Amino acid sequence: MKLVFCGTPQFAVPTLDALLAAGHEVALVVSQPDRRVGRAQLLTAPPVKQAALEAGLPIAQPESIRNNEEFRAQLEAIAPEAIVVVAYGRLIPPWMLALPPLGCINLHASLLPRYRGAAPIQWAVANGEIFTGNTTMLLEEGLDTGPILLQRAFAIAPEKTAIDLFEELALAGAPLVGMTLAGLADASIQPRPQNHTGATLAPVLKREDGLMDFAARTAIELKNRWRGFQPWPGAFTTLDEKKLIVHRMNIAEAPRFAEAARFALPPVAEPGRIHIDGQRFFVACAQNSWLELVEVQLEGKKRLTAGEFLRGAAFAEGARLGCAAQ
Repeated sequence: MKLVFCGTPQFAVPTLDALLAAGHEVALVVSQPDRRVGRAQLLTAPPVKQAALEAGLPIAQPESIRNNEEFRAQLEAIAPEAIVVVAYGRLIPPWMLALPPLGCINLHASLLPRYRGAAPIQWAVANGEIFTGNTTMLLEEGLDTGPILLQRAFAIAPEKTAIDLFEELALAGAPLVGMTLAGLADASIQPRPQNHTGATLAPVLKREDGLMDFAARTAIELKNRWRGFQPWPGAFTTLDEKKLIVHRMNIAEAPRFAEAARFALPPVAEPGRIHIDGQRFFVACAQNSWLELVEVQLEGKKRLTAGEFLRGAAFAEGARLGCAAQ
């Protein structure tokens, strides 16, 4: 099949590789422009472009596609049978949706209609979901509202982070796209409309999503958000008006600590209240739940284990971790 492939981050690379391995002709790879990254602000090609260069594929990186007549003429000259879109990061305009006879086929990392939007993996983990999956669908003008083609579900293990799930779903999504193309070509797959009443959203992450609100969220909820918001925005709070990043944490459940209990956590404590036991650092959360902070980093300082951090810290009686970002 003659294809155009649109994608930008690493999540899309396994699908591009799988299409090439299956013998499809990828006539053009479309990716977002190179961006400056890191402290050195080095101009860096996105992962999909790097993969395309290694494969010797033609590449286009238009800054805009909606009213780009040159880009439109390029795609019309190719006349692809289908356009495959995986984490491209741009809305596909109507003229492009209408171009290929088999349509624009998108791989989305959720079980639609749940988690429509830019960050489905992160929000599924952050909300404590126990399963998610991949969906292939036909793109239309609405945000992730198009007809479903194929779906595959996956369990989310309790300790998995968004980083873990990204890799799993990327690898599992690649063959799903291949199956979808084959099913559309022989008409064995029929698009089915989404149940829009069951839709939920997965908006772009913001820095403030990582703020730990001990009064509003339980220890389990805060741990889930930390898992979901890896590598960014992570989880952070304030200590003495300085930002405190929490790199690792555990839920201080009574059964887990009962066997080696050298101490007892207070049965009731104000959310944000700090409790220190030896080299262990606990904080009270909503509904009388507790988190153990295992690895932290105070603003302007290096990353430390709780024991290392506590050796250099002195807490006033009744000290609390705050809820306001700096």
